[in-house]
Amino acid sequence: MAIIVQKFGGTSVGSVEKIQNVANRVIAEVEQGNRVVVVVSAMGKTTDQLVSLASEINPHPSKRDMDMLLTTGEQITISLLSMALQTRGFDAVSLTGWQAGIRTEPIHGNARITNIETKNVQEHLNNNKVVIVAGFQGISENNEITTLGRGGSDTTAVALAAALSAEKCDIYTDVTGVYTTDPRFVKEARKLYSVSYDEMLELANLGAGVLHPRAVEFAKNYGVKLVVRSSMEEEDGTIIEEEVSMENSLVVRGIAFEDQITKVTVCGLPNELHTLSTIFTTLAKNNIDVDIIIQSSLDRDGSNISFSVKTKDVENTIYVLEQNKEKLAFSHIEQESKLAKVSIVGSGMVSNPGVAAEMFHVLATEGIHVKMVSTSEIKVSTVVDEGAMVKAVEALHVAFKLGESEVQKVNV
Repeated sequence: MAIIVQKFGGTSVGSVEKIQNVANRVIAEVEQGNRVVVVVSAMGKTTDQLVSLASEINPHPSKRDMDMLLTTGEQITISLLSMALQTRGFDAVSLTGWQAGIRTEPIHGNARITNIETKNVQEHLNNNKVVIVAGFQGISENNEITTLGRGGSDTTAVALAAALSAEKCDIYTDVTGVYTTDPRFVKEARKLYSVSYDEMLELANLGAGVLHPRAVEFAKNYGVKLVVRSSMEEEDGTIIEEEVSMENSLVVRGIAFEDQITKVTVCGLPNELHTLSTIFTTLAKNNIDVDIIIQSSLDRDGSNISFSVKTKDVENTIYVLEQNKEKLAFSHIEQESKLAKVSIVGSGMVSNPGVAAEMFHVLATEGIHVKMVSTSEIKVSTVVDEGAMVKAVEALHVAFKLGESEVQKVNV
């Protein structure tokens, strides 16, 4: 019998009715002769409610206590789903992250999984039980409860699938798969039936919210076959695997975008060998995530360095830079907010020169000014005005014919 891992997010388990629907999905898999491990998130807005509750009591709670609090959300879901299956005559057992053997770094709030001791889960599977595991959580080497940060339940599911050598990991969500771009903004967006790990990793890192990047990275590293599919509708999802056998004629496979980007420019830096290293080491030590970077030399003695950050991180970024002004030896800082990042992604770009040129031509034709650019083998990212974001995505979606290709459906 194959082991199948299923993951259901917060919106999929947001009510008793939805939990019953999840039970139906689980039962359907069991009745096909498979052994099933289910990973669930907290119901609906439970995590947000717990965060709000904590802030009413202590505006600055310890990360340890927040982990202790937030992990209760998933525990509610696993127990209710287990009850739902048991009332239908299916043997099920609910396990917290630590009961499932999920070991993590000794970090609160954003720990990484270091190991999974599968003995307990495997024993329950061998006894023909459906194993329901709380996502988003684990236990450190010093027996402290930890959480895995944003997208942690996705990572839990993929890590369990890898540790158990599962046949596949189904990620059930409120969309029917991975689309060429966000269908809420572009009505011509089309569902893709197959995406490579590398393409999905780029899309996830660049703003596509269907899967968390860490989960995709885990799947790629351990060869876990992922399928993104709807928890409410009965239709094929999107397969994420190493080799994509269909749609490989498409040079660009998808467009990702995100708003609330700010460009920060550090002016009058010394034009020295270690300037770049010093400035970005300083930011990294303060956990500031920098994206696109541009250096421009003013003359032999001075240079400016521009980089993009999420707007929510700007205040801290400026503070850290000003606190280290003497060491960094810059003259002043400039910033430009209300920006957005628009990116095209596709493994076919490796062997097709001129894709970036076409992107720039399309944006120029639409009167959209490009402020920053970043490229890799399979993506081109541009920073544009926030107000032009949707216009840019729509124009690029048409230019690269992402709404036109016919594909063969795959049953998985």
